[in-house]
Amino acid sequence: MPLVWVTGTAGVGKSTVCAVLRSRGHLAVDADWDGYNRWVDRSSGEVVADPPYPVPAGWLDRYAWRITRAKVETLAERARGWTTFLCGYVENEDEVRDLFDLIVCLVADAETIRHRLQTRATNAFGRRPEELAAALDLAERIEAMYRSLGATIIDARRPAEDVADAVLAAAGTVDSPSTRTA
Repeated sequence: MPLVWVTGTAGVGKSTVCAVLRSRGHLAVDADWDGYNRWVDRSSGEVVADPPYPVPAGWLDRYAWRITRAKVETLAERARGWTTFLCGYVENEDEVRDLFDLIVCLVADAETIRHRLQTRATNAFGRRPEELAAALDLAERIEAMYRSLGATIIDARRPAEDVADAVLAAAGTVDSPSTRTA
């Protein structure tokens, strides 16, 4: 059974799809909210224990959003035998990519991403001009980047339930949940 990385730029619905998968009983982990990711100083490598929220202007130039390999390794080991979904986006994905059996990239057009980031209530990332610009810049490049890696590309403009169905289909998973939790 695969460990599936569900990724995409801010605003495509990774956390929403993760919640749908969880609600259906699947083992789905939100890398942002479940403690897999952290802010790291690009110069010193120092982890920021208590980052400001929302991040101030200039933050994205100095700090990187990174995933902890050891946590992904632990998840992969704990999830052995169960299809497991880890949902998120990080700058250092290349350091953990080998741990995944499948990469699924959610994509949406700039208008959809802009609207979602400016109206979502779950977190403030993407409301500041530099965050929005970074998300839209990545959105322009992400589909080609992930296609070159052999990822499955899913149109995330559709309703979350439909996107979750497409993620499950890509993973070869019938909508029969595991009884495990992360």
